[in-house]
Amino acid sequence: MEILYLLIPLGILILGIAIAAFVWAVKSGQFEDMQGPAHRILMDDDDPLIPKNLKHSQHAQEKSELEDYKNDK
Repeated sequence: MEILYLLIPLGILILGIAIAAFVWAVKSGQFEDMQGPAHRILMDDDDPLIPKNLKHSQHAQEKSELEDYKNDK
């Protein structure tokens, strides 16, 4: 029963720290843009980095490999 004299103030202290952290996060703008990261992960940023001639040559190579595979059957 005496442990409650320690646990109750300790719990209140931890709760105060959690509330302070939440208030700091809200004031610093952590919750301003909730949709941006969700949409950003769907954007395909890889295509502009691939040179066009390499992209077409890979497509042609895949197409010829597919035709070779079909011809082997």
